[in-house]
Amino acid sequence: MELQFEGDDLKSVLNRLRRAQGQISGVIRMIEEGRDCEDVVTQLAAASRALDRAGFAIIATGLQQCLTDTERAARDGETAEQMKARLEKLFLSLA
Repeated sequence: MELQFEGDDLKSVLNRLRRAQGQISGVIRMIEEGRDCEDVVTQLAAASRALDRAGFAIIATGLQQCLTDTERAARDGETAEQMKARLEKLFLSLA
């Protein structure tokens, strides 16, 4: 399944990933500076949430595309049940 993002969806996912990238850079910097453990963990949790949200947005886009493109899946030999199982596995990988 090839994901195709458009307009606001693409912008939203990229913004979340850039936010996480900045937060991870902040965590690295904080560790290098010997900052307080609680501050580091708080920043790391924020980065984790940003990555999770980006992942969920990507999966949601995949689900939407799969629901509207079942004909393509049938042509590729994938059953609806196989597609569902694959998407469920992706979703659970973020849990």
